[in-house]
Amino acid sequence: MTPEPGNKRVLIVDNAATLRLYHRGILEEAGYAVEEAWNGIEGLEKALQTPFDLFVVDINMPKLDGYGFLKELRQQNTRQVPAIMVSTEAAAADEMAAFRAGANGYLVKPVRPAQLRAHVRLLAGEVLR
Repeated sequence: MTPEPGNKRVLIVDNAATLRLYHRGILEEAGYAVEEAWNGIEGLEKALQTPFDLFVVDINMPKLDGYGFLKELRQQNTRQVPAIMVSTEAAAADEMAAFRAGANGYLVKPVRPAQLRAHVRLLAGEVLR
């Protein structure tokens, strides 16, 4: 049995509704409080209004992509929390660009539930067993 994550809050930023729901289901089942944003601008607005413990971010989105979202977020005078970039982009250059933008982890879609949970738990500072 895995430990309860408590009241850890995760913001999923992805323009694909089906993927937001998929990731939300995985994380809510694991005990996280999850909110969603459909692009980087909405995600940035939510992140600046309410504190989150972790971000799960897509790269390719309208209005403000994941790179732009993370760059803007990292420039804010707010508590800096971990972010996992989750994308269909599988090239090493995409992964490096994500880390340069401020990501702390990188996963290629489709993500297996156990893989997402493990990365979230690790970056949320929880003990892995």
